[in-house]
Amino acid sequence: MDDGMNQTPEEQPSAVHDNAKQGGEALLPSYRACAKPWVWTDRMLTALEKGVKGGKWFSLIDKVYSRRTIAEAALWVTRDKRKASGVDHVSPEQFEERLLEETEKLVRQLKDGTYHPQAIRRVYIPKPGSLEKRPLGIPTIRDRAVQAALRDVIEPIFEKDFAEHSYGFRPQRGCKDALRRVDHLLKKGYTHIVDVDLKGYFDTIPHDRLIARVAKKISDSRVLQLIQMFLTQGILEGLSEWTPEQGTPQGAIISPLLSNIYLDPLDHLMAEQGFEMVRYADDFVILCRSREEAEQALSIVRVSDHFESLLGHEVVQRVQVDVAQQRTDDRPLGCSLFWSPFGQAFQDSLSEKHLDELEYSAVADLRGHAGHEAVMRDRVEVSF
Repeated sequence: MDDGMNQTPEEQPSAVHDNAKQGGEALLPSYRACAKPWVWTDRMLTALEKGVKGGKWFSLIDKVYSRRTIAEAALWVTRDKRKASGVDHVSPEQFEERLLEETEKLVRQLKDGTYHPQAIRRVYIPKPGSLEKRPLGIPTIRDRAVQAALRDVIEPIFEKDFAEHSYGFRPQRGCKDALRRVDHLLKKGYTHIVDVDLKGYFDTIPHDRLIARVAKKISDSRVLQLIQMFLTQGILEGLSEWTPEQGTPQGAIISPLLSNIYLDPLDHLMAEQGFEMVRYADDFVILCRSREEAEQALSIVRVSDHFESLLGHEVVQRVQVDVAQQRTDDRPLGCSLFWSPFGQAFQDSLSEKHLDELEYSAVADLRGHAGHEAVMRDRVEVSF
């Protein structure tokens, strides 16, 4: 890997600030916060900061199948013994009992190219605040370990350039940080809100476009092939098995990172246009100072060639405006349409303690804002 070639970074607005603070204390840059020391050496981090030759990373697969990387990933995915088993019915406890044997097998298969992920078991879980249920994929423990290892290797590469005001599934930031940002903008007079809902986002991400975006920073063909294999893992639903042609499987460890990679150009596009956009996974709002500005933002979302080229040729044809209203009284600002930030949560997030309480708190926090004037809420539904 060539880390001695300085590459002039392409200027992008709203990149994550290296001196970001939380609770009054300076934080590490987010890409350093997620860089595992057994993967990312000081030399690699220096190369990441200065820029690698051609702007792309080569020869990363050996970092994925490193014994230490696989072992650490396996320990991480088996830490919660309550996790459900995949199609092979191997529980975290059973996998952990054979940890050395299983990790050596994965290292060998990844190294010689014989590794193939097993099918994902699909189940349906309740959707908070709705009678609907959402699909959740449950990979096998061994496949989760490989995905965790892959994420540990590639995440810092993309995290370094992710937009500042994207908050979902990222190190050192989360739901409450997004809410604080919205609160800050509301208090500064950004009271005209365009709310965008990407319908079926996780199930409809085009594989070819996603791989192309990953390939802008990674040239290791075996890493790209591994990602492609995870995208096309079979889905076992009851007695039926099928192969997805689009989307990232909800429940897969690598999916949150891939979904952020796919939407990152949109984050930067809106920042370049001068708009204040706050995004949590597939939920985002654009906060504006006037109705005219909000209408302009809305027009970009609805008809912009940029938006169309970013998210697919059918998107613009299916945009609908459901609600447009103003109010000037002192009722609480009902922004529940903005979050539920955990509405598209992945399996690992779903098992976190107090998830329901966090979701309720997030919605309640937004509903608690009062006294903002002339609030316009345009709900935009975008179906892929």
